Amino acid sequence: MSSPAARPFLVHAARLRRQIGTRWHEVRRGEIDDLACSGSAVPAGAEVEADVVLESVVGGVAVAGTITAQWAGTCRRCLEPAGGTLVTPVREHFTEGGDGEETYPLHDGEVDLEPMVRDAVLLELPQAPLCRESCLGLCPVCGADRNVEPCDCPPAQDPRWAALDVLRGGGDQGTEGT
Repeated sequence: MSSPAARPFLVHAARLRRQIGTRWHEVRRGEIDDLACSGSAVPAGAEVEADVVLESVVGGVAVAGTITAQWAGTCRRCLEPAGGTLVTPVREHFTEGGDGEETYPLHDGEVDLEPMVRDAVLLELPQAPLCRESCLGLCPVCGADRNVEPCDCPPAQDPRWAALDVLRGGGDQGTEGT
């Protein structure tokens, strides 16, 4: 049998299930490996927290509360480090024979919160993180970080509109004398 430190999200809920309507408040913290999406991740060694209330219901256990985790990534605009804290609400149901799709599994009176915590964090991690909402990003011409120094490069022209650029500023030249 593994120690509680090895499985911090495992809750022994056999006593909870003895009477419908019984509630327990649990705060569990621990590391979960490989919490990452395309743009950000929970740093290795960082703990994730589940602050939840477990309630005995007909057919299983209802779990509601919040999941909190630190995340880190690279800003999509300026390529500087980005990070923050995500806090996401959860409301899930654990049942005997749960398939992990509709409900999470409940085995021998034990509620393993880790799959629910993993899913909640992965759904909330930013795929395109920003260091801050007002980030100006890098100049596409000279590469200067516009958050640090101004850039005098002209705005990039979209080649799809190049045929119409001849009309810009010169629209009066062809209409004289008409």
